[in-house]
Amino acid sequence: MTWTAHTSPDLPEPAGPYSHVVDAGRLVWTAGFGPKDPASGVVPEGITAQTEQVLDNVEGALRTVGLGLGDVVKATVHLQHLDRDFAGYNEVYARRFRPPYPVRTTVGSTLAGILVEVDVVAVRPDPTTAG
Repeated sequence: MTWTAHTSPDLPEPAGPYSHVVDAGRLVWTAGFGPKDPASGVVPEGITAQTEQVLDNVEGALRTVGLGLGDVVKATVHLQHLDRDFAGYNEVYARRFRPPYPVRTTVGSTLAGILVEVDVVAVRPDPTTAG
């Protein structure tokens, strides 16, 4: 299997030696994105604002390979305060993704200075079944 890595100046700079997106044909993986605004460098306050920014970043990463949130089949979500912040995060998630929703794993994690981080797997539509 061949794959291509992508890093975009329109996204927050990676905090280490990794790419924003790996494209392997029909399958695409993103790095975990936090809530840092790529233009200002600001991390917004609160779980709903941070979730919005995280999903903006994920959407921007997918856009680098011609995909969007509607192409996501799996999301992995890390919440700093799982019990406290789940409802606020879930409200934004339910609004930004459309049914049928991707499968999802949401876990409590120790995050450095942020409340939420998300990575996704997306699938390109099969061109042989396009109608």
